[in-house]
Amino acid sequence: MFEQTFKNIDDILHKDAGCSNELDYVEQTSWILFLKYLNDLEIERKTKAELTGKEYQFIIDKKYSWDVWAAPKNGDGKIDRNKALTGDDLKDFVDLKLIPYLKKFKKPDYATTIEYKIGEIFHELKNKIQSGYTLRGVIDLVDQLRFQSSAEKHEMSHLYEDKIKNMGNAGRNGGEYYTPRPLIKTIVKVVAPELGKTIYDGAVGSAGFLCESFEYLKEHNKNRSVAQDKVLQGKTFYGKEKKSLAYIIGTMNMILHGVETPNIVHTNTLSENLADIQEKDRYDIVLANPPFGGKERAEVQQNFPIKTGETASLFLQHFIKILRAGGRGGVVIKNTFLSNMDNASVSMRKLLIESCNLNTVLDLPGGTFQGAGVKTVVLFFEKGSPTRKIWYYQLNLDRNLGKTNPLNEKDLEEFVKLQTTKANSENSWTVKIADVDKTTFDLSVKNPNKKEETTLREPQEILEEMKALDIESADILNSILEII
Repeated sequence: MFEQTFKNIDDILHKDAGCSNELDYVEQTSWILFLKYLNDLEIERKTKAELTGKEYQFIIDKKYSWDVWAAPKNGDGKIDRNKALTGDDLKDFVDLKLIPYLKKFKKPDYATTIEYKIGEIFHELKNKIQSGYTLRGVIDLVDQLRFQSSAEKHEMSHLYEDKIKNMGNAGRNGGEYYTPRPLIKTIVKVVAPELGKTIYDGAVGSAGFLCESFEYLKEHNKNRSVAQDKVLQGKTFYGKEKKSLAYIIGTMNMILHGVETPNIVHTNTLSENLADIQEKDRYDIVLANPPFGGKERAEVQQNFPIKTGETASLFLQHFIKILRAGGRGGVVIKNTFLSNMDNASVSMRKLLIESCNLNTVLDLPGGTFQGAGVKTVVLFFEKGSPTRKIWYYQLNLDRNLGKTNPLNEKDLEEFVKLQTTKANSENSWTVKIADVDKTTFDLSVKNPNKKEETTLREPQEILEEMKALDIESADILNSILEII
């Protein structure tokens, strides 16, 4: 039922002049879903309070509660059409009263509460649905969804993930919101976070890494205590996100996975000066897929010892700095990072291998990220001791990856198995740092166990790479125009 409801919501939004693509559909569905979730959460909390003889204080004032403005019910439990707002009355109420009211919850003294999260979310968005009748149709459908059992929340989280995945096909920037879940699960499995450790993503996007880490920790700590559960909920996951839409989606994704008050902040991570990061600001684990191909302005670059416009290299500096000694990282980055010969790239590689033990490099095939032909690698490292040797694994598949043949967990099974012992195989090998050229620190992937084959690339792969390069060129041009 839930899946069909989501499809019906998209069909309704498709007809509204204010929503033009999948990005708009997800954004507008998200804030309405959030209010319905909040209503069900309040009902659940009220019931628990009554069972213990306590009185529950509602977060949302009565006239702004879902059951009053969105879905007032009659005696049969159906929406009372005589009381439910619609048309211009509904749109005016939402735009002029409801959202301004919800914005007021953003008070600095309540930064770790769900109240603050309400205010923060509604500071970042606006209602784009132009027709009050369209809005009424969406509300009626969302009201059919339930968030009151673990099974319902679990199903909703999976459906929401599917919607985020579909955003990868929506416009040239859609893919930045979605990292393939099989890859995220594998990275989390290899890094193996422990309960009590802090986990951080400074380019949080749709919060895939944090959500999968939450699922991993729940699965590996089924008998956790109430105190441990509080740590898992409130003192484990942290993220930062620059873009408003991604911030909203990431927050909603974590809520649907069961983290009631996500510690995600809407800010530009790269605007922070590395020199200002102190021990109290550091984290135990970094998991991230920072944007690559973007270019940062000169004033942002001043926050970093190694000056470069390449966004991913700046993020990597940030991640190394913000990790505690002994902290572990799993970071996706463009494979050219390993071999680029510009001064910044060489300095970055030197910094990485001298300040961290870069123990593993996973080389991914083109097409891993749908809609992007660029090749990527995953860097696994531990901060505090220099690298002595690097174990490489090259993922060689018997098919081309794409929308109809996406990456799956089975593809990565051999990697997960071999990385525990760092065994050599046809697809894996070890490089000693002593053998690396100290003038270039070239760490590029060169599989000594695989014979070089001269093969013609598939036309689709070439087209996808051309498209990715066009997008990268456009981003660079836009950055230059911003500076001018």
